[in-house]
Amino acid sequence: MSQPASPLSHDHPAVPVRAQLATEPLGLFGSLKAARSNLLNILPEIAVRQPMVSGRTGLRWHMVMDPGAIRQMLLTKVEDYPKSKATKNILRPAIGDSLFIAEGAHWRWQRRAAAPVFSHRNIANLTPTMAAAADRAADRIAAAGPRAVDLLEEMVATTFDVISEVTFSGDGSFDSDGVHRAIDAYIAEAGKISLLDMLGVPDWVPRPGRMMSGHAVGGMKKVADAAIEARRQRGSKGLPDLLDLLLAGEDPETKKRMNTAELRDNLLTFIVAGHETTALTLAWALYLCAFDQQVQSKARAEIANICGNAPITGAHVAQLAYLRQIVEETLRLYPPAGIISRTAQKADRLCAREIRPGDTVMIPIYALGRHHQLWNNPDSFDPDRFADRKSIDRYAYLPFGDGPRICIGANFAIQEAVIILATLLRRFQFEEVSGRPPKPVMILTLRPEGGVWLTAKPLRSKTPAALT
Repeated sequence: MSQPASPLSHDHPAVPVRAQLATEPLGLFGSLKAARSNLLNILPEIAVRQPMVSGRTGLRWHMVMDPGAIRQMLLTKVEDYPKSKATKNILRPAIGDSLFIAEGAHWRWQRRAAAPVFSHRNIANLTPTMAAAADRAADRIAAAGPRAVDLLEEMVATTFDVISEVTFSGDGSFDSDGVHRAIDAYIAEAGKISLLDMLGVPDWVPRPGRMMSGHAVGGMKKVADAAIEARRQRGSKGLPDLLDLLLAGEDPETKKRMNTAELRDNLLTFIVAGHETTALTLAWALYLCAFDQQVQSKARAEIANICGNAPITGAHVAQLAYLRQIVEETLRLYPPAGIISRTAQKADRLCAREIRPGDTVMIPIYALGRHHQLWNNPDSFDPDRFADRKSIDRYAYLPFGDGPRICIGANFAIQEAVIILATLLRRFQFEEVSGRPPKPVMILTLRPEGGVWLTAKPLRSKTPAALT
């Protein structure tokens, strides 16, 4: 393992909040209890110091933190390590065989058809929508006055504002807020690991929690199908939105297009994954900036130098290097997808250890980003470590995965996060609220339990230029 990260640029008297990792074996029922309340608690403390940890909790499992072995799983032998059965069982009722779950040929043609939707040009066209949503968020925070604000709640509202607009152009044909509530309710119960999953009980045996929470999802799918059919009949108006682009999408090899069910499943995936993960990143980033006022000051200086008082544009995003470093460092410390889980299909060896067909092989992204053999001062917040990306092993930093299945919306998420973070930092100085640190808790995503409560001191009012 290498040591790519730069030393800390300044002293930190303390480190940001981190999860409590397991210091002793949990056993089957201890692991189940931990997994259902906070998946991070099943990670052993030695996972941030060793290249690989293995064990058995009903099924054989392995946690892999070695970049070379991870590259083998995600790139050179990607077909041998499909998404785990537990992951598919949890998500399929809500998002079907969308890009996130599909495997093999079914995944490949969907990926080829959807790839142009997330082209650089199409994402750049979304900059005004993201900037407008960021300004509305800043106005809401300013209107709240001097009291503490839950920035998690604000960022969820802001990124949902963005995804609703870029998906359906705000045409009122789709209750996107209702969709979000239905999926959130489903994941709150059905997203938890079942004892049957941990014991390797066959997929056809029902998981009660997923059965009971499926009604709301069924109704949501009918609403989504109706909205898609209405758009198919009506056609695009003005600048194409995400739904327009997906309707027009075609696999260049097979000429296949997505039917209504495939469109719906992918749209639901984009709506949920496309706003919650970015909202979480922004909430954690603001917490970290409040934790370190020097970082805030440096970011504010860059924003003033590059953007002045003008609205933030797509051209600015490419130049806001330090803002991007803050986002990247946040994703290292608090990756929204804290654990990637795979089921081995063939016999293999990782880190000279035997892998058998059916073994669960996990990449604990949370532990990878805090690994002592990969990062200097791994628990410290230091955006400067990303000043030279070439010094960082590609497979030591995986907030969006990698290989052919790297997140299709990664550039969308980074652009949105930079625009919103820059908008807020140039209008406010954020400070921590004593006694209210966020607690990292992961079920399907890594959320700050209890919210991210900060005070926001206005630095200036919105300028006339920002109103244009």
